[in-house]
Amino acid sequence: MGIFSTVTEMLEGSTQRAPETAGDDGSKGSFWCDDCGVRVRDVEVDAEGLDRDGDGTPACPDCGDSMRFERASGSGCAC
Repeated sequence: MGIFSTVTEMLEGSTQRAPETAGDDGSKGSFWCDDCGVRVRDVEVDAEGLDRDGDGTPACPDCGDSMRFERASGSGCAC
């Protein structure tokens, strides 16, 4: 049953969930402008100096519209 155990272990490993943060810097995702396609990671919003609306949502640096937040779905970048 060696091969069966190996295949079972591989399949179990592929179903494990990614950690909640997208990277080591605490990022949970990115803000997107649907009109312009501009993307800014959540941990870079303040460094970029983006304006925010009353709810704290950043405004697109190109068009000024509110950006949409999208969570990272894996352990890599929030692409």
